Amino acid sequence: MSDIQPWYKQFWPWFLIILPLCAVVASINMLMIALDTKDSVVAEDYYKKGKAINMDLRKNKYAKQLGMQFSVEVDGNTLLITQHGGPEYRTGLNVELYHPTLAERDYKVMATADPSGVYRVSPPEELNGHWEVRLESFDNKWRLHKRLELKNNSQHWLN
Repeated sequence: MSDIQPWYKQFWPWFLIILPLCAVVASINMLMIALDTKDSVVAEDYYKKGKAINMDLRKNKYAKQLGMQFSVEVDGNTLLITQHGGPEYRTGLNVELYHPTLAERDYKVMATADPSGVYRVSPPEELNGHWEVRLESFDNKWRLHKRLELKNNSQHWLN
């Protein structure tokens, strides 16, 4: 009588088969994810957006020449934006909040100042984490922007 078992009852052939099989299953899974998910970070009109950066730089430079300076304070789910420098500005302020990776969380609003000069912005979602905050004048002449880490009871400066 022979002590040798058939190959399918031994450990090593199955071990050697399962490793490449796991790689194949993982590759098919990653392919399905890649085909189903659209990358929201990549812009199709990248050339136009690149040209628009030059316009933004002029707006930023003009804001610095004016000495525009705002503080952004997080109070719960409300942003309190207050001017601290430059010529007094009380008209509408375009406030744009951009999430670094999720375009569906981006938020834009035209904010108006209350009698004490504070702009209050209440986005529909919580603002914890890193955000690109842009403030632009109503007439689009100047713009301030900065990447901020927003969390409750924090204060940041845009200048």
